[in-house]
Amino acid sequence: HEDERINIYCVTCEVPTCSMCKVFGAHKDCEVAPLQSIFQGQKSELNNCISMLVAGNDRIQTIISQLEDSCRSTEENSEAAKQELCARFDAFAALLEEKKTELLGRITREQEDKTGFVQGLIHKYKEQLEKSSRLVETAIQAMEETGGAAFLMNAKQLIKTIVEASKGGRLEKIEQGYENMDAFTVSLEHLADAVRALDFEPDEEDEFYEEVEEDTGDTEPERVVAGRTIPLCAGITSITAEPLQPEGMMED
Repeated sequence: HEDERINIYCVTCEVPTCSMCKVFGAHKDCEVAPLQSIFQGQKSELNNCISMLVAGNDRIQTIISQLEDSCRSTEENSEAAKQELCARFDAFAALLEEKKTELLGRITREQEDKTGFVQGLIHKYKEQLEKSSRLVETAIQAMEETGGAAFLMNAKQLIKTIVEASKGGRLEKIEQGYENMDAFTVSLEHLADAVRALDFEPDEEDEFYEEVEEDTGDTEPERVVAGRTIPLCAGITSITAEPLQPEGMMED
């Protein structure tokens, strides 16, 4: 009806219409209401929806900020944990190096003691060899003597000297295996097993992701993320957006 004003709202069909349509037209059997009343009502409902969305967005932004803080804290804590771990391993490596130096020193001292003793024996044996060689030369010269009287003048004493030198020339000897250094063998297998078994100590109280079920009625639900308690906004259980449907709002 071109000459009629659209001044009513068909509640049944949910469309604006005119009075003629209600009296004679397609909406004569429908339930109608003043257009301005429905206009103000739905505008008020839409305004409430906007307020709900804005409030929900603010709460989500708060959660995002808290999660970003948690991310930064995680990075900072991870860096601190890495530095502490490196420090512990460096200290352990320094301890191993110190122990290695100590054990090497003990081997070196044993080596010096043994080689010093053997070198002393070598010196004594060389001295004995030199004396024995001189006696051999003296005995050979005596054997070259052709005169019986001259030979007998020195032979008895020379024989006595050689016999005494043979008896008294016995020097120390080293036992078989004296040079063996097997006593300084170190087994590191148990230590290697302990190193392979190294792991972070479990913490039963630190849950990566735990729902807090308790609801006292006047507190907001919470979610624990990586050890931090983050309050969730009332009515929001996840960051997934869901359409809001205010109570009493007419569906399209």
